[in-house]
Amino acid sequence: MFKRDRGLGQEKILIVDDVETNRLVLEEIIQSMGCVPVLAESGEQALELAASEHPQLVLTDISMPGMDGYVLCRTLKGKEETKDIPVIFISAYDDPMDIVEGLSLGGEDYITKPFIPEVVQARVGVHLSLHVAKRDLMEMNRRLQVSVSEQLHQMEQEKKSILYALAGIAAKNSAYEKEHMERLGKNCRILAQGMQLSPLFEDKISDTYVDTIELAAPLCDIGNIGVPMEILRKREDLTPEESAEIRAHTVIGAGLLRDLHVSNDYNDFISTSIEIAHYHHENYDGSGYPEGLAGTRIPLAAQIVSIADAYCSLTGEGGLDGEEALETMSREAGSSFNPDIFTICRKISRQLC
Repeated sequence: MFKRDRGLGQEKILIVDDVETNRLVLEEIIQSMGCVPVLAESGEQALELAASEHPQLVLTDISMPGMDGYVLCRTLKGKEETKDIPVIFISAYDDPMDIVEGLSLGGEDYITKPFIPEVVQARVGVHLSLHVAKRDLMEMNRRLQVSVSEQLHQMEQEKKSILYALAGIAAKNSAYEKEHMERLGKNCRILAQGMQLSPLFEDKISDTYVDTIELAAPLCDIGNIGVPMEILRKREDLTPEESAEIRAHTVIGAGLLRDLHVSNDYNDFISTSIEIAHYHHENYDGSGYPEGLAGTRIPLAAQIVSIADAYCSLTGEGGLDGEEALETMSREAGSSFNPDIFTICRKISRQLC
């Protein structure tokens, strides 16, 4: 009846006592509950059985030669694989200090000798039920975490898809060729990988950084979504007001990205995207916009995109070939572009697409 009421049965109970009579009495009580008794006559043997049998509860005498019940409990609670197993102390002594010490070591309960079967059953049943409930709760929580993580991942992927869609609209408004943004991402990856081999940048560019910049680079001009199309496509000279609107795309893009709320898994992607969108028109000599940053004050990702974007623009449909583009760009190394990064770009130029 007890087993059926509490949903117990076939749980393993480790019984630890150096007195054989006590072990046999407890064995009979545990069997009457429909549980499986596992017997140990010492603390040392109990540790071995706890590791091999994986009991759901431990009943241990306190006073034993060698490792006593207190040491056994402290040892079990100190191991990751056994710390959650409930421990109930059994002893002929009922001194309150003994009980306090046992509970302070992580023990769950205390039963005094001589054993009253109904008391043992009740105490064991309660703590088994709590153990099962805690285990089920942890499993439910684990599943919930997995479910939430999957949903968050899906939401972040959807946000990325929206960002790329907006970037595609911005590119179309600017009359970019369809493949421009894809080439930009790939060429940023290739250039970043080349920089990994340089002692100047090897400590700044990890494999994760390479992956991130490839994903973030196509968002560089996402701010063009906020610039009138007639200005983006204007072939004549721009008025000062129109030039200001064009330059504002860097601030618009960074602001749009900064407003996103993302999980930790996407912080690197978003922060890198913000740096690129905001600063990819800064020049190495400080003559760029929007803030006139110079040299190493310009975020590295923005410096990489600046070079790759210029190359992609010059070599687009109907444009220059690779060598001609690099020759043209070389005149701006040290002014528009970081000369060290441009040198690496020339060395790996055959890999660029």
